[in-house]
Amino acid sequence: MIDIFTLKAEELALKIKDAQLTSVEICEKYIERINKFEKDVKAWAHFDKKLLLEKAAEADEYRRSGKPLGPLHGVPVAVKDIVGTLDMPTECGTVIRKGKSYSQNAEIVDLLLAAGAIVMGKTATAELAYLGPPKTTNPHDYSRTPGGSSSGSAAAVASFMAPLSIGSQTGGSIIRPASYCGVVGYKPTYGLISRNGVLKTSEKLDHIGVFGRSVEDVALLSKVLIKKDNFDPATVHYSAENILAETKKGPLFEPKFIFYKTDYWKNIEKKSREAFEYFIKSFKKNIEVFDNPSYFKDIHKYHQIMYETDLANNFGLYYKKYKKKLSKPMQDAIVKGNKHSAKEYAEALDFMKRSYESYEEVFEDYHGVLSPASPGVAPKSLKTTGSAEFNKVWSYLGTPCISLPLLQGDANMPLGVQLTGAKYDDHRFLGIANWLEKECNN
Repeated sequence: MIDIFTLKAEELALKIKDAQLTSVEICEKYIERINKFEKDVKAWAHFDKKLLLEKAAEADEYRRSGKPLGPLHGVPVAVKDIVGTLDMPTECGTVIRKGKSYSQNAEIVDLLLAAGAIVMGKTATAELAYLGPPKTTNPHDYSRTPGGSSSGSAAAVASFMAPLSIGSQTGGSIIRPASYCGVVGYKPTYGLISRNGVLKTSEKLDHIGVFGRSVEDVALLSKVLIKKDNFDPATVHYSAENILAETKKGPLFEPKFIFYKTDYWKNIEKKSREAFEYFIKSFKKNIEVFDNPSYFKDIHKYHQIMYETDLANNFGLYYKKYKKKLSKPMQDAIVKGNKHSAKEYAEALDFMKRSYESYEEVFEDYHGVLSPASPGVAPKSLKTTGSAEFNKVWSYLGTPCISLPLLQGDANMPLGVQLTGAKYDDHRFLGIANWLEKECNN
């Protein structure tokens, strides 16, 4: 039998198409993993193996009919539990929504289904995709956090309980869990993937993103999800048809990078800092080290104003009716959000546009910006999801970002390198990420 866990997502899909593997066989293998590891990792908010095997059998039946197959036909994909699904509850990590479902599938779920993928279950999320951690643990060390808020989505892929998963990021909720769990996490440019039917925390900051075990994995899943949606006005027309082919092709010539040590460099634990220093030295002909642009400091302030105001607006009703059922961090954020003025919010919006215009000049001379994906390895605690201080800038600017599991820190725990690109340059950006991944793995 083929070892399915060594295959890329595209190879899985091709083997199903060529009848070398069935979707049922693949799903049974993942169920075995879930039976073995879920009791410790706790990545799933909802998982029904009977339903999964029914869907897999339907996928196999469809393939045998000889009808054309989508690019992910028969491949199981895990979905964060803030994404609406008709046939499973969507609880958003809060007791307030216990057992509740959305009345329709999110747009991205329908796109998955149209591509032939199987939604295998819902992964655990921090409370309302904010800071209150779920029960999920880090697959590399059960005493450590997997990061958040896309905790289960990263942990499920890292523990080989799912080949691919979908998450979301408003601060650092894809990049940080990817770094802590040692998987690839990709947040595309703001507006490439629809948020229609997904829990809304912040209109201008919310991004949908994806997890996989390689850059090519996340490129394939993104190819399926990137689409203009009239029900999410932030989305744009953007052709993703060739995104996987461009990813494989890589850059035309050796890329040049800036490495931002960032103002938080001193916060990075010693072993992790040494790992980054070694990484910079290994790529010295490709990397120039710079200090952060001075306006990055203001971005953290404006990101917070925008995020807290939007949380207060979107969850005000929960606060009014179920205050005691909300965590202390969520209560505090809503209280602060209600105090921010309209002028402050308008300034935050204006600064978003102006700061990106300044930042964009970087790409006249460089292919991408490198920085730590997290302040070190996953903290030894399940009461926190870690710090997003290395990620908030890029969520605010809406740039494409990817965490690549290239390094190790303390206790041989995984450590991600964060690569950031220019808006709407995602094809080339993923090609560069693929180059970097291959260079480090050779």
